[in-house]
Amino acid sequence: MLTVKELFAIKAIDGIKIIAGEKGINNEISIVNIIENPDAFDWLSPNELLLSTGYIFKDNEELQNRIIKELSEINCAGLVIKMKRYFDKLPQNMIDQANKYGLPLIELPFEYTLSRVISIINEKASGRYDLLNRKTLDMHNLFFRITLEGGGIERISSLLSETINNPIIFVDKDWKLLHFTEHMANKVPLAYCFELMKSRPVFKQEFTDSIPDNISEMKKSIKRIYYLEAMEIKCRILPVAVANYLYGYIVVWQTVKELTEFDYIILEQASTIMALEMIKAKEIEEVKLKIRQDFFDDLLTGKITSSESIQSLSQLHGLNSQYKYFCVVINFDTEDLECYEDLVARKVQLENKSKKCVDLVYEHSNIANGEVTCFYRNNYIIILIGQNENRSPIPLNEAKQYGHGLYGALTKQIKNTTFLIGIGRQYETIHSLHKSFAEANESIRLMQKFESRGGISHFEDHSIYHFLNSNIKDMELEDFFRKHLGKIYEHDQLHGTSYIITLENYFQNNLNISETAKAMFLHRNTLIYRIEKIKEILNTDLKNSEGLLQIQLALKIFRLLNQKLNSTTEKPRSLM
Repeated sequence: MLTVKELFAIKAIDGIKIIAGEKGINNEISIVNIIENPDAFDWLSPNELLLSTGYIFKDNEELQNRIIKELSEINCAGLVIKMKRYFDKLPQNMIDQANKYGLPLIELPFEYTLSRVISIINEKASGRYDLLNRKTLDMHNLFFRITLEGGGIERISSLLSETINNPIIFVDKDWKLLHFTEHMANKVPLAYCFELMKSRPVFKQEFTDSIPDNISEMKKSIKRIYYLEAMEIKCRILPVAVANYLYGYIVVWQTVKELTEFDYIILEQASTIMALEMIKAKEIEEVKLKIRQDFFDDLLTGKITSSESIQSLSQLHGLNSQYKYFCVVINFDTEDLECYEDLVARKVQLENKSKKCVDLVYEHSNIANGEVTCFYRNNYIIILIGQNENRSPIPLNEAKQYGHGLYGALTKQIKNTTFLIGIGRQYETIHSLHKSFAEANESIRLMQKFESRGGISHFEDHSIYHFLNSNIKDMELEDFFRKHLGKIYEHDQLHGTSYIITLENYFQNNLNISETAKAMFLHRNTLIYRIEKIKEILNTDLKNSEGLLQIQLALKIFRLLNQKLNSTTEKPRSLM
């Protein structure tokens, strides 16, 4: 086992001398490397002896100090600088830093080439690898046995923490917690630093943002500092990846002991084993998901008719067959997908956005006044809300209040996306859930028909439309409209007015002049003039209850037959 001290006894590199950092004279050397890139710290390992000409830091005192500090934190064996190229003598600030951190700072005579020095030292250090290889092989066998026995990431994490003597945090590729293992000697407990809830983000965003995008290609751990109150906690982050597909990260909370070369090898072994575990878990989850999807598809289309089947399958997939349920369907249309020409890339982005919507639904499940089950199909999010059979039914206003709260959360968190939320009625038994699902979809269809640019609606909001649309032919509807509002429609076409829109707003505001003028951003007198003109054209005083009902029905028909209404400033288009 070669140490820094033993370098000075090697005759082939006679003349090297230590200038500072004598406290690290017994540091072990595992390998020799060259550092000529200031961004190479993420690639370094402990016990490496670094050689440099000094070119990268010759005119930068800040970088000189940083290099000494970084190499010390990584537990490198020392820094050797070739003299007479860029330095006649080493800067005092580097000497001070090396003494401060105990990192050996060594001068190499000019006549030696860096490649020759690497060859000589590596040859001397190679003898120690037999023992190291035996130890790492034993650990590999232990990890492999855990996998064969089905121990999962919990036992792998536990063995890893015990071996490297530090706490371990294991997160997925989105930095959400999968598992953690505390260490009894940890002076900064994980529970004190984080909210350790599974499937929730663990670290601050500024910490995760500092991780390179190409970390899955690096295949090595990198060092980062986690800032907590007045503390700086050293972390080592290793990607869990296969074929550049990133599954997650192993984060070593380095508060108990510094990592050695053996520890880094074990980390890489654990990363590979964990990746295999995640591949296996993903395949199992996909099978479960397919079974679950088939059940929900059959349930929401009314294909399951057996009470026994519904009861057993509901319990298996997290529903309570004794609850009263209603369905909420969210349709979203996003502009973000337009920039993806590749269909696969577009599908991946759509799936990511759908998953984000589902996460938001669960985050706001407390406002649902019932138990929430949520999943997605392409750009549709389906929410099933169950309520104990002994509770009073959820009234229409509460269901819509939930929809408004959900709509606000979605539009705030997910940009460049239009959301339509349809709500079905609540039914006494889960057997009728397919009816609520159909009603929620019908609410969305009618919003789309009326060219709604986002919003929510309950099935009962459209009861008159359902009646008109399902029981009367279009020709009869048009005849009814022309009889009761045809003159107004023709006046709008001929003169470019917007009296039909004015009538709609007038009825929506309960025939209140002030409220209607406010809603339409009109002066009160302007609105009064319009209403008087409408009365004159229709030859009515808008007071007869039967006449008012006929006009309201005609306005509903106008909405049904005109899928795309013009704005109030445009000339209306043809009815049919």
